[in-house]
Amino acid sequence: MHRPLYEVKANLFKGLAHPVRVRVLEVLAGAGDVSVTDLLSDTGLEASHLSQHLSVLRRHNLVVAERRASQVFYRLAYPKVADLLSISRALLVEILQTTQQQLASTVSMADVAPHAELQDPTSSTA
Repeated sequence: MHRPLYEVKANLFKGLAHPVRVRVLEVLAGAGDVSVTDLLSDTGLEASHLSQHLSVLRRHNLVVAERRASQVFYRLAYPKVADLLSISRALLVEILQTTQQQLASTVSMADVAPHAELQDPTSSTA
């Protein structure tokens, strides 16, 4: 328990570092308590694979499980996990928009550059 905070944070992000786990968290963020049966249906995974991902999420304190009769239900361990997902989505949108603008700018420059090379800089068209 005497690890630097940046190591603890890195381990938290390891818990998020798989698309299936992110998808499970998104489902839980949108629905609250969700049965394993519903998670299986939503993810399309085999039970053993989903179980492994849920185990990672539990180990990293991102979800909690509750048995009700013969069903197991999962929910986010902390509401801030939903906030983290929302912030990461907003950040991703911003990154993609910036990348798209940079690509559009690069394409625009590429369209202009070939035309400039065709003109003879020593000739006067005035």
